Amino acid sequence: MKLDVIKLDGKKAGSIDLDEALFGLEPRADILHRVVRWQRAKAQAGTHSTLGRSEVSYSTKKIYRQKGTGGARHGSRKAPIFRKGGVAKGPQPRSHAHDLPKKFRALGLRHALSAKLKAGELVIIDTIAMAEAKTATLAKTAKELGWKRVLIIDGATVDANFALAARNVEGVDVLPTIGANVYDILKRDTLVITKAGVEALEARLK
Repeated sequence: MKLDVIKLDGKKAGSIDLDEALFGLEPRADILHRVVRWQRAKAQAGTHSTLGRSEVSYSTKKIYRQKGTGGARHGSRKAPIFRKGGVAKGPQPRSHAHDLPKKFRALGLRHALSAKLKAGELVIIDTIAMAEAKTATLAKTAKELGWKRVLIIDGATVDANFALAARNVEGVDVLPTIGANVYDILKRDTLVITKAGVEALEARLK
């Protein structure tokens, strides 16, 4: 399929043939959902923790005699039924990551790219190379092009001047091809890929 290519100033720069295997799929929500869940679970810190009975700071002395008090029998203030006692079966630090086959992750990326094209939210740009790292210039360009929440994917490396200029522009994020992922693609309103990025993605996902 063909798609128009633009320059950074918004002018046309010809067209490009996009691979049907990457951009022509019928997006499946279940595949995208599984890949996003895998990404977010892997990124989760898993540092939640509570103090158990053996970790709270209290004396180990029996709190009162076993019989004759008229109350229930207790041996320690650390028991979970007491205020400020240990927590029974509370969360402990762990990894939330789970396995997902590499082929399935690649399939998810193909479906994410296809979803953006089908929604009309994919833009192919000739190059993002800038002569100077000017944040004001890039912010003005993004406003003129209507980019509010945009992810820009470049080739193997991102143009250094563009990366510097984009660092302080709200809503503009830049990634090299190797960093392209389903979650970042789906959460932006617009996906912009350079011609070098398209070539690198096709080489990576074939």
